[in-house]
Amino acid sequence: MARTYNVVTYGCQMNVHDSERISGLLEQAGYVRAAGGDETPDIVVFNTCAVRENADNRLYGNLGRLRPVKDKHPEMQIAVGGCLAQKDRGDIVRKAPWVDVVFGTHNIGSLPVLLERARHNAAAEVEILESLDVFPSTLPTRRESTYAGWVSISVGCNNTCTFCIVPSLRGKEKDRRPGDILSEVRALVDEGVLEVTLLGQNVNSYGVEFGDRLAFGKLLRACGEIDGLERVRFTSPHPKDFTDDVIAAMAETPNVCHSLHMPLQSGSDAVLRAMRRSYRAERYLGIIEKVRAAMPNAAITTDIIVGFPGETDADFERTLDVVRESRFSSAFTFQYSKRPGTPAATMEGQLPKQVVQERYERLIACVEEITWAENKKLVGQDVEVLVAVGEGRKDERTGRMSGRARDGRLVHFDAGSLAGQIRPGDIVHTAVTYAAPHHLNADGEPLAHRRTRAGDAFEAGRSPRTPGVLLGLPTVGAPAATPAATSGCAAH
Repeated sequence: MARTYNVVTYGCQMNVHDSERISGLLEQAGYVRAAGGDETPDIVVFNTCAVRENADNRLYGNLGRLRPVKDKHPEMQIAVGGCLAQKDRGDIVRKAPWVDVVFGTHNIGSLPVLLERARHNAAAEVEILESLDVFPSTLPTRRESTYAGWVSISVGCNNTCTFCIVPSLRGKEKDRRPGDILSEVRALVDEGVLEVTLLGQNVNSYGVEFGDRLAFGKLLRACGEIDGLERVRFTSPHPKDFTDDVIAAMAETPNVCHSLHMPLQSGSDAVLRAMRRSYRAERYLGIIEKVRAAMPNAAITTDIIVGFPGETDADFERTLDVVRESRFSSAFTFQYSKRPGTPAATMEGQLPKQVVQERYERLIACVEEITWAENKKLVGQDVEVLVAVGEGRKDERTGRMSGRARDGRLVHFDAGSLAGQIRPGDIVHTAVTYAAPHHLNADGEPLAHRRTRAGDAFEAGRSPRTPGVLLGLPTVGAPAATPAATSGCAAH
């Protein structure tokens, strides 16, 4: 029988996409995904995050729970990869000697070989590279969705934010050539995917390696020329690199969604300076103003950190002021988490937990007041929903289905007389009847339903699989000519 695997993912979209590659590699090597239930997988892979302080606790807690399982099934293998593996390296095996393989962010492709080597040698294998071995998109990928796909346009980050450990774990920015990216997008569309999210640590600095500061806006426009691609999103941009040509590309390219995730982190110029974020509140608000002038219906989301070392009451109040002025549709809010190895970890002015907690609760209340007010403006409006799976945790109890509107808002809707006919991946038009701070409800009869190839693929249980392609890393100079579009998966 084929050996089975399970991948457990922590962290950001980059980790989620890396896990798709891990699954693709294992399936290419002959493994099959574990069915779940009481079955014990032959291989468990933890793809880890190191951004938050509780990342270590989550990993070692789960490793501890697996130890008695492995004692009963000694042939089972446990692998740990991702950012925490890159950071902790051999410490993982020292703390949890029942782990078989540790691999880093730069050598995902080594996993099958490392597993075989560990099995053959009956000893743990730890391999951490200091720089990228191959661009991750050269690796086979088992896509988790039939209707939406991640496409990496770059990996790594050239910024030096004092709170962030990512650059030291992911390395300097490496950009893919536009032709390689577009070939992968076309391959996904050929398999029925309707929505693509362009992914990078800082997407709007894309092009730095081959000397084109306008490359990201051009890439968005090029995605607009791909037949069958209905929605294009991207995450995450950095305010310091956000340029007017990107706003124009978003506004003028029909399939680019009017949704923007723009990390703020703090509304205080003093805190931004301490964070080494090379923009100020005025610059940030200026970008928001330009986006809304070009796209009045744009939904803007953000990231905010509360309790950064040295943050005063006045600094925090300035953050609340910027939140009120920006009118975000959603915000990912975090209490500052000290990460060893970052400059912020040794800064003076580390704040007491109770101070940070009180500010965090005030921020949450402010954000929810705004998001609820903004969502209420949509009551009665027609929204186009790309039906999803797993978005509505209460769908089974409420009898609703769920999906995302074009602006990224979560919509729970009643299928009405179309119950049983609507599949994940289909497109539904419906009218909003109720607004909450974090979602919209549409409880009337759907206005329209369009069956799609993505829905067909979901119904057939077919998940897109994109094999690796020989991309190579970009070189300095003019980009090579964009290759002709190919059909099927050969282009990845």
